[in-house]
Amino acid sequence: MQLSVSGKHVDVGDALRGHVANTIKPVVDRYFGSAIEAKVLFARERHLYCADIAVHVARGMMVQSRGEAPDAYAAFDGAADRLQRRLQRYKGRLIDRRRDKAAPEERQETVPHYVLAADAGEQAEDPEHGRPAIIAEQVSDVAVLSVGEAVMRMDLGNLPILLFR
Repeated sequence: MQLSVSGKHVDVGDALRGHVANTIKPVVDRYFGSAIEAKVLFARERHLYCADIAVHVARGMMVQSRGEAPDAYAAFDGAADRLQRRLQRYKGRLIDRRRDKAAPEERQETVPHYVLAADAGEQAEDPEHGRPAIIAEQVSDVAVLSVGEAVMRMDLGNLPILLFR
């Protein structure tokens, strides 16, 4: 697992980096032994230190947590405890899902999307067909999930919106 520790208006020393590495690796390895990466950001807001942790545990799955305290170590420990509870809850849901075997393995579908030119008169239209001109054509993956799985992903990733099928 690749670990990145940085600070925003905070000097992150070697002792704090060591504490983060010694704390976060066992927590993540306990539930997901093959996590991809983890990022920890320390920031100073008002009179408190904030620690934001984002762990990329699997393809398409990001788990985030945040902690605030008057001390950087205490802020990180609070965020790490919340991360551990979230990972434990997510792992429990995955185990329940495997027991049921009613839900198929997670699938991804490829969906094309287009960027069209804005209405700017005749310049924005395709001269051959009279339709709006296509500026960009891209392909995105959309996960095939149940409503419960989508809600779990939104909860774990603190996402305001999630597109799924």
